[in-house]
Amino acid sequence: MFLALREMKHAKLRYVLIGFIMILLIWLVLFVSGLAKGLSSDNASSIQNMNADYLVLQQDSDHRLTRSTLSDKNLQDVREYTKEGQATPLGVQMTTITKNGDSKKSDITFFAIDINSMLAPTITEGKMLNHRAAHEVVADRSLQHEGLKLGDEIEDLASGEIFTIVGFTEGQSFSHTPVVYLNFNGWSTISHNRTPNQDIFNTIALNISANKAKQIEKNLPNIDVISKDQALQGIPGYKEEQGSLMMMIAFLFVIAAFVLAAFFYVMTIQKMNQFGVLKAIGAKSTYLARTIIFQVVFITIISLLISISLTFGVSFILPDSMPFELSAQLVIGCSFLFLAVSMIGALLSLYRVSKIDAIEAIGRAA
Repeated sequence: MFLALREMKHAKLRYVLIGFIMILLIWLVLFVSGLAKGLSSDNASSIQNMNADYLVLQQDSDHRLTRSTLSDKNLQDVREYTKEGQATPLGVQMTTITKNGDSKKSDITFFAIDINSMLAPTITEGKMLNHRAAHEVVADRSLQHEGLKLGDEIEDLASGEIFTIVGFTEGQSFSHTPVVYLNFNGWSTISHNRTPNQDIFNTIALNISANKAKQIEKNLPNIDVISKDQALQGIPGYKEEQGSLMMMIAFLFVIAAFVLAAFFYVMTIQKMNQFGVLKAIGAKSTYLARTIIFQVVFITIISLLISISLTFGVSFILPDSMPFELSAQLVIGCSFLFLAVSMIGALLSLYRVSKIDAIEAIGRAA
């Protein structure tokens, strides 16, 4: 540690430049990671936060909720294999609304639920739906940025029905649109798939074990039982969007490893004669290796602290319309990955130090 600190103090500019490049790389990775997490939530938070383990869909619907159509009979069949409260229907319909008396349009997704079921959202403002009132809704609070507030009336342009916002929730979006919850009385007025004397919905949410899910899928025809992760992959654009961002993040980690490897290897080559002298006077390869490891870890930790501060600072000035989410778990995960990548990048230098021949290095210096 003494040798590592003395060397860093002696060559300040060199290590500052390495640290600056590390700060930029980590900052970029954290920002893209926060953007990927934010886009994921903006695209599918209603499914991610759903209090359910599995979803029942119509067979051959390609795991897409909006392509699935189920009936009351499907619901009764499923409930024969579950306990009370473990299976509840869910209607999903994407549409466009306007504030009553205003021409401004907003894309939203209606979620029809049983308000006494596990799918009922947490109310952050206002009140929960009345299970009888057909024209009351609870909306995601992102609609407040578009000028909507409690008591406002919204019109569904597809059906012409008018609803009153009685409450707001948060963290509820589907396919980059805010979710608006209504009960099945309201659903019956807007559902495109409604048939006489029979309720039609899109999926059945289940809160059951994996074995029970397999049993239901095996015994009931014309249905698929999928996990929430599979349902996320079925949301249009979700897999492609997240795949592209994850590839960018992976390449940034690879670039960071190569940059560190190149910098420390060049610096190791430049110090071959000094390392040779140290070996000649009794310094072991393990001591020299610890010196390099300490320098790598020290620079990485300082760069991480600065980059994390910069990222959180920038996140406070980003507009609300930009989906950016940086959780503590994400920051910790990225930090450990960068420490691992830094150590991998230093392996080439450690190998070179272990192969230094003291006589040869001193001879080169002479």
